Amino acid sequence: MGIFLSFVKIFMKKMSQHAVGQPDTAVLTADKWALLATLTDAAQDVGLNHRTLSVLRALLSFHPDRTLPRDPGTAVVFPSNATLSKRLNGMPESTLRRHLAALVQAGVVSRQDSPNRKRFARRHGLAFGFDLSPLARAAQALTKAAEAAQARRLRITALRDRLAFVRARILQENAVDPDHTLLETTRRVLRRKTDEETLLALLEQLERLLKTAVAKPVDSEKMSASDAQNERHIRSTNKKRSVSKNERSDVSLHDVLENCTEYSTYFPDIPKDWHGLTTASDQLHAMIGIERPTYETALSHLGPRVTATLVLCMLEKIRQIRNPGGYLQALVTRAKEDKLNLRGMVFGCRTQKLSADNFA
Repeated sequence: MGIFLSFVKIFMKKMSQHAVGQPDTAVLTADKWALLATLTDAAQDVGLNHRTLSVLRALLSFHPDRTLPRDPGTAVVFPSNATLSKRLNGMPESTLRRHLAALVQAGVVSRQDSPNRKRFARRHGLAFGFDLSPLARAAQALTKAAEAAQARRLRITALRDRLAFVRARILQENAVDPDHTLLETTRRVLRRKTDEETLLALLEQLERLLKTAVAKPVDSEKMSASDAQNERHIRSTNKKRSVSKNERSDVSLHDVLENCTEYSTYFPDIPKDWHGLTTASDQLHAMIGIERPTYETALSHLGPRVTATLVLCMLEKIRQIRNPGGYLQALVTRAKEDKLNLRGMVFGCRTQKLSADNFA
């Protein structure tokens, strides 16, 4: 990641240092506001903050066209500092100069100074001011940087959710002091912005603590009861119940949302369709302890709708499920054997615990 971001900065700097002149081949143009939005997504990695981006926005507003040409020297704007300051709601000129320097340093724009450092345009000649064409030339690198930044943000969100879940599980076990140093550290970390490496290291320590808590002898009886209960969730002991395949698998989106409500703790907005529900499931599975390969196996055998429904049902009774990954694997096996009662699972979420009948 660090090497890639360094490449982005070097590439942008190189693009800003092209000599003024016409290239040998035709070049493309880019939408200036789309480029600004892309740069905003990758701003932290490029070393820019929101105040600097506001200055760039002001500079872009002086370019008459929506698209920026890539040719060096063909997208020069030349507002004075006083004019820029006015457009930026009175930003002090000392602050303005600092942000302009940051834009040049990042390679987003380049300066074309006149001998007296004034900014102006000559008729049928060169314009002196800030050239915005480096931004257009860096479009591809910026897109990759923005995509990488978005992917990292999603990973960090998943890590934070997993940390919160594991911490809650440890507290539920009552096997360690609630003021345990690691639990307190996790609480503090979750209240502030933290990098991915720190979150990964903390999650590793927290999951080791969870395994230790679950493995304590004082909890062995509780574990046995819960494991047996999990087994009863999956295997039916009611031999009298007979449900057809269609009755077992026929479940609507309304049925799922009406009976499975715990997801709203993480996703307050009610999904409007199955796509919204499967999107929520894609994020929930890691939070409740289901590893990606296990989840993808369920997707390949059951499809996204059934898998999403199972994840939401599991979330309803997650405190009773010791091994979520193994539990989902067992449900996949039941489905392969045509023994999974999906409808029973969904409507069973209304009860205090999932009975064996729900999985007949």
